[in-house]
Amino acid sequence: MSETRTLARNIASRYVAIVVEAALGLVMLPFNVAHLGQAGYGLWMLAASVTTYFSILDLGYAGSVVRFVAHYRARRDAVALNEILSTTHVVFVVLAIAAYAAGAAIAFSFDRVFTVTPEQMRTGRTVLLILSLNVAAGIAFTVYGGVVNGFQRYDLNNLVGTASSITTAAVNVLVLWLGFGLVALVAATTAVRLVTYLVYRANAYRVFPELRISRSLVRVDRLRELTGFSIYMSISDWSAKVSYSVDALVIGAFMGPAAVAVWSVAQRISDFVMRLTNQLNDILFPNVVDHAAASRTERLGVILIEATRLSLAAALPIGLAVIVLAQPIIDAWVGPDFRDSVLVLQLLVVSVILRVGNATAITLLRGAGHHRLVALTTAGAAVANLALSIALVGPLGYAGVALGTIVPIAVIGMLILFPLACRRVDLPLRSAAARVAWPSLWPGVVVATGLYAVRDAVAQSAWAIALAMAGGAVAYAILFWFVALAAGDRRRYGSTVAALWWRSRLQPVSEGV
Repeated sequence: MSETRTLARNIASRYVAIVVEAALGLVMLPFNVAHLGQAGYGLWMLAASVTTYFSILDLGYAGSVVRFVAHYRARRDAVALNEILSTTHVVFVVLAIAAYAAGAAIAFSFDRVFTVTPEQMRTGRTVLLILSLNVAAGIAFTVYGGVVNGFQRYDLNNLVGTASSITTAAVNVLVLWLGFGLVALVAATTAVRLVTYLVYRANAYRVFPELRISRSLVRVDRLRELTGFSIYMSISDWSAKVSYSVDALVIGAFMGPAAVAVWSVAQRISDFVMRLTNQLNDILFPNVVDHAAASRTERLGVILIEATRLSLAAALPIGLAVIVLAQPIIDAWVGPDFRDSVLVLQLLVVSVILRVGNATAITLLRGAGHHRLVALTTAGAAVANLALSIALVGPLGYAGVALGTIVPIAVIGMLILFPLACRRVDLPLRSAAARVAWPSLWPGVVVATGLYAVRDAVAQSAWAIALAMAGGAVAYAILFWFVALAAGDRRRYGSTVAALWWRSRLQPVSEGV
């Protein structure tokens, strides 16, 4: 029950963060454009886009921190924990210096890299230097966020991040309302984020009071241990980035820049569906590592079945609703000129459902010692994605590129990763697939059929589309809970929810090593 309560708390706080960030983004974008002007806002986004590529300097060590913190926490080995964290801290400081050096190099070549006026060059250089400082500090403090996540207290990081987002937005409004410009805005909001990193550090000491980061605890053998995992995490991360970004490059190379805009509209929506439905599996990672370290194979089997079922139950109603209502959604958001985005959106959402459905298997294999296999498989999928997209873009256009994404995901998920995850937890493949897929799938088909029947009636209004999707989600929840779930599962889920409610009000959560 403590484990379930922790997961529920983590996932709930994650969704609070998502909702707050989405609402702030919706409000702040037009406000900033109105006060900075289109050119000023574009310059800010241009500088910010440069720093997003610094994430490749992570080299997979962020995931390694969470993995080894969870591993040695499960073994109650505080000495090993501090050696891991001290060693990783040195790695992150070196990476932070490299990130700032890269940012500074681009900043002092701003007018040669980008087409800007002399005034924009000076402003852009200053903004990029400030943003690079924020990125470098974030990398240096990554170890503290990893401690909190490894101790399965994602809720602390989520709440701090949410508070930071709200504070940053308030400072943003104040600075522009007082008449200051872009440089002052970026400096002020960066100051808020730097203070936030100190709060992350304080939380790390809160969840792990024995935390000690010292140069005397840096160990070469710990670096080898970390690198043996991080290199495969980085391969997986880079493969995922290639899979997500290569499609737009193929479209641009073979169909032109205008076609990229059509693709990007659909990709923005599908990315949001992915983010909205795939929060559970990231949070499960330290939990999986904990059970794997203690050789609790039965618990890993429960995680595979339950988390995959719930992931599909989250992805299917939203994904199928978007597929059925794709044309009204596109028309309401960007207008009928982007009708070519409809088929792209439908196919990309299919890939999202496949990704979310296989995410638990990937998390389990990574956390249970099969990270090499996951890395090589995802790298193979990225290569296959590129090859198929190039081969199919000529005869099929947008649809060919989307199918180039779907086919590798489906093949590695259903034929390789999920079967291997079942084998790892000693579950028969056919039985496991039936237990996770059927209860989640058929209510989705019923709801999608109903939405298709009312599609034309709701197509004229964005509010009607939103109401239809909400009604479909409610109908899916009713069918899933009262009809699709077996009576035993329903009683177990119900008792768990009731216990979560009452126990969370009556007792604190243990946070010790």
